[in-house]
Amino acid sequence: MDTSTVAPFWGPQTSYLNFCEEDYVVTRFVAEFINTFSSFVYMIYGIYGLRQLSQKQESGGFRSISYYGLFGVGVCSAGYHMTLKYHTQMSDELSMHLLTTPLLYRILTFQASPQRTKIVGVILLTLFTLVMAVHMFMDEFILHAVTFGLAVYLIATRTLKIILQQVSDPSIRRSLRNLTYFGFFCFAFGYFVWLIDVWACGILIKTRHVVGLPLAFLTELHGWWHVFTAIGGYVAVAVVDLVTTGKVHEDPIKDLAWPVGPAGRAIESITVTKKGD
Repeated sequence: MDTSTVAPFWGPQTSYLNFCEEDYVVTRFVAEFINTFSSFVYMIYGIYGLRQLSQKQESGGFRSISYYGLFGVGVCSAGYHMTLKYHTQMSDELSMHLLTTPLLYRILTFQASPQRTKIVGVILLTLFTLVMAVHMFMDEFILHAVTFGLAVYLIATRTLKIILQQVSDPSIRRSLRNLTYFGFFCFAFGYFVWLIDVWACGILIKTRHVVGLPLAFLTELHGWWHVFTAIGGYVAVAVVDLVTTGKVHEDPIKDLAWPVGPAGRAIESITVTKKGD
C-alpha cells in the first residue's frame, strides 16, 4: 500500500520516536499495526495473573497491583503505537515505571522494619516522580531508559538473593532461580532485537517488501521486543509475588502461563540432567 495516499485517522505524528514499522500500511486507523497488536501480550499475561489470583481467592490487596501494572503497560503501549502521539508515548513510558516501581518496593521492603519500609517507599516515590518529570518536561529519553534497565537488573538480582535466603527446598529453589534467569534472558533478548530493529531498519524494510505479507510481519522486531519483554515482565511479577508472599511450598511452575511453564520444565530437566552427569 502506498502510505502517502492514506489519511491517518489520528492525524500527524507528534511523538518524537517512530519505530521501523511503516506507518498506516494495514489500516488508516492503526499507525503501527504489529507494534500495536503485539502489545496485547502484556494485557493477556496481566489478565491471566489476575485470574489465577482470583481462582485462589487471593485477588485483593497489593498482590494484584503488579498484574494490573502489566495490563496497563499493554494498554499504554498499544495506544502509543496506534496513534503515534506525544501524550500516548509519555503514557507508554510512564507505565513501564509503574510496573517496575511496585516490584522494586516489594523486594526492597521484604521482611524490612516499618521504618525502613516507609523510607524505601518515600525514596522510590521521589525517584519515580523525578525521573518522569525530567523525562516528560525535557524530552530526556536516556534517563528513562537507564533507570528502567537498572530497575530490571535490581529486580532480578535482589529476587535471586531472596530465593537463596528464603527457599529451603532445593528443587523449588532451583525452579525459581531458573525462572528468574529465564525472565532476565527474555528481557535481554528483547533488547537485542530492539537494537537490531533500530540499526538494521533499512534492511528490514527492504526484506518486508520482498517477502510480502504475512511473512513480513515476522521481521517487525519491535513487536518481538513486546513479546519477549511481556514474558520477562510476567515472570518477574509471578516470581516476586511467590517469594515475597511465601507461596513456595509446592511446585512453582505448574500454574504459570505459556510458554513460561514449559520453558521452566525444559530448563529444569536440563539442569537436573547436567547435575546428574
